[in-house]
Amino acid sequence: MIHVMKKLPIGISDFKEIIKNDYYYIDKTLFIKELVDSSGLVLLIPRPRRFGKTLNLSMLKYFFEKTETNHSELFTATNIWHHDEYRKLQGTFPVISLTFKDIKESSWEIAYKKTITVIAQEFEHHFLALKGQLSEFQLGKYTSIMEERADQADYHNSLFFLTTLLHDVYNEQVIVLIDEYDAPIHAGYNNGFYKEIIEFMRSFLTSVLKDNNRLKRGILTGILRTTKEGIFSGLNNLKVCSLLDDSFQDKFGFTQSEVERYLNDFGYLNNLENVQQWYNGYTIGETTIYNPWSLLMYADHKGKLQPYWVNTSDNQIIKKLLTVSGSDVKIEMESLLSDVTITTAVDEAVIFPGIENNAQALWSLLLFSGYLTYSSCELKEGITYCNLRIPNKEVKTVYQSLIREIFQATLTLQTTKRFFQALTEGDVETFSHLLQEFVMTTMSFYDLPEKEAERSYHLFVLGLLVLLTDTHHVRSNRESGYGRYDIMLIPHDKNKLGIIIELKKVLSYNKETLETAAQQALEQINTKHYNLELKALGIKQIKALGIAFQGKQILVLEADLD
Repeated sequence: MIHVMKKLPIGISDFKEIIKNDYYYIDKTLFIKELVDSSGLVLLIPRPRRFGKTLNLSMLKYFFEKTETNHSELFTATNIWHHDEYRKLQGTFPVISLTFKDIKESSWEIAYKKTITVIAQEFEHHFLALKGQLSEFQLGKYTSIMEERADQADYHNSLFFLTTLLHDVYNEQVIVLIDEYDAPIHAGYNNGFYKEIIEFMRSFLTSVLKDNNRLKRGILTGILRTTKEGIFSGLNNLKVCSLLDDSFQDKFGFTQSEVERYLNDFGYLNNLENVQQWYNGYTIGETTIYNPWSLLMYADHKGKLQPYWVNTSDNQIIKKLLTVSGSDVKIEMESLLSDVTITTAVDEAVIFPGIENNAQALWSLLLFSGYLTYSSCELKEGITYCNLRIPNKEVKTVYQSLIREIFQATLTLQTTKRFFQALTEGDVETFSHLLQEFVMTTMSFYDLPEKEAERSYHLFVLGLLVLLTDTHHVRSNRESGYGRYDIMLIPHDKNKLGIIIELKKVLSYNKETLETAAQQALEQINTKHYNLELKALGIKQIKALGIAFQGKQILVLEADLD
C-alpha cells in the first residue's frame, strides 16, 4: 500500500524547486550544522556522481545567501530549523555558486566557451545588487566578464574579483560553492585537452581560494581529488573529506534508516532485501550508503530492479582502462567479478596521465568514482591499503556490459557468440582462429604494444567470466590435483564438455617455440592432474587446451582427458 503521493524529484537538483513544489525530499539540512562546525577554510567533498552533491550545494546557497528574497520559509519544516544557533545564520552571507557538471565537451574551444558562460551567469546573478556600487573601471571589467568578451586572464581571476566586490558591498565575507569542479577535467582527459583545462582550473580556483581574506568558506564537490595535478598546489587551507573519512558520511546518499522510511512511504518495504542487493553496498566513513539516484528511479519505475545509475554515463574511461591495464589488474578484476575481495593500496589524489599503467591509481579511480567500495582500510607506513569489492548487483552489471562491448567492438556480436560457442563445444580449430583474430584486433584497436600482448589474453579470461556465466562456472588460478590451473570451465549441465586451459608465454631465451610451449602446457595439465576437480563434479567429457603466445602470435593444442 502506498502511503504518500508526493512527486519524485527525478532530475531536479534545485532545492527551492523541490521544497516549493512539495517533491519528496529526504532531509539533509543538518549538513549545514556539520559544515559550520567543521574545521578547514576550504572543503573538498568528493562523492560519486548522482549522490546528491548538486542538490546539497543548492541547499547551502538558499540557506546562507543574503538576498532581497527571504528564503527562510524553505527551511521552516526541516531539521536545521530546530537549532537556533544555526537558524540565525540563514540569509547572512553573500554567496557565489557555480556548477561545472554539464561541461563534458569534446574540444577545449567548446569547453572553454561553456566554462566562461557559467562564470558569466554568476556575474549576471549579482549584477543588480552590485552595479550601483561599482567604479567606472570596475563596471567595465565586470560587464566584459558578464558579456563573455573578457580575456582569459580576467576569467582566471574572475572569482577573486567577484569576492572582492561582494565583500565591499555587503561588508561580509563570501561563501564560494563550486559543484563538480572536476567534470571538465574528465572531459579533458577523454578528449585530448587535459593540459589546457588543468592550467585554467589551477589559476581559476587558486585565485579565489588561496590567501583570500574576503573568503568566509569555500566548498567544492566533485568525483575525485586531483591534488597531485597541482590544481590546489600551495592551498594549505584545503581539507579533503573523501569516502574514507567520517566527515559528512551520512549527508550524501541514503542511509539504511532513510531507505527503510522511503520504501515504506512508497509501498516497497517488503522488497528491502532485493533493494539492498541491487543498490546498497557503499561505505562512506563508517556508514553504509545506498545509491540515491537508483532508489528514486526504482520507485519511479514501480519497483522494477534494474541498472539505473550505471546507465547515466558513457563509462568511456572505465572501458578503456579495463582494456589497456596490465595483467595483474585483470587478474584482480577476475577476483572482483567472482565476488572475491582484493587488497590494494589506494591514493586519494588520483592523477590521470599514465593511469592505465598505474594499478594504484586505477583502483583509486574505481573506488572514488563508485565502481568499487571498501570493507576496511588500514594505514601502513603512510600508505592506505583497502579491501575492495564490487558494491552491488547494479555496479557488477557495468563491468559485464563493458566487457561485452569490448568483445563486440573487436569481433562483432555474431562472431563473439561463435568464439565462445566454438570453445565450449570443443571446436578448437574455429576457436583458435577467432582467438587469434581477437588478439590482433584488440591490440590494434587500443594501440597495445606487442610486448604487452598478455593484456589481450587476460581480457579473454574476463570475457569467459562474463559471457559464459549463464552456462558455465568459470574458475581461474585455483588448486586442483597437484597444482594451480589457469582456467577451468565447469558446465552447469554435467553432460556437457568440461575444459581446462593452461596459458604459456614463449620464452625466447630458452629457445622455446609456440609448439614446444603449447605442448608443455598440455603436459602440465596432465601430469598435475588438473582434471580431478572436474571428475569429482561428475563431468565425464574433459578437454585440455594448451595455449602458447608470442607477441601477437598464438598456437592452441588440444588433448582429451579421461
